[in-house]
Amino acid sequence: MPKAVKGVLVECDESIRAIILKIDAVNHDFIIEDLDDRTLVVKETKLPELKRRLEEELRDTQDEPKDSGSERD
Repeated sequence: MPKAVKGVLVECDESIRAIILKIDAVNHDFIIEDLDDRTLVVKETKLPELKRRLEEELRDTQDEPKDSGSERD
């Protein structure tokens, strides 16, 4: 018998979608349906964990500000 799973529609740009797909690729725990290049349906119960992991990925991929060592007045 089919089982219903509550989902949340997530609209994002393609770069964020790619990160979400990468996170989901390990265990397929988050995404219910990949609708198009900007829209996913994600399991409602997994949304907080997905947000946390996405924030971690974004933090890890952000460039650190580079200090040139010289100051201009």
